[in-house]
Amino acid sequence: MSKKVVLACSVCSSRNYSTNHKAPSGDRLELRKFCKTCNDHTIHKETK
Repeated sequence: MSKKVVLACSVCSSRNYSTNHKAPSGDRLELRKFCKTCNDHTIHKETK
């Protein structure tokens, strides 16, 4: 079962993306995405 999660930029903390994530072990999702606020590709982490 997948759950909907929100991804936030690790540099400016702007919440830019949402996606589905299967996490049976409780690991947090980290993806390299484009941030419109920073105008650069940064690491985006799953938020609560």
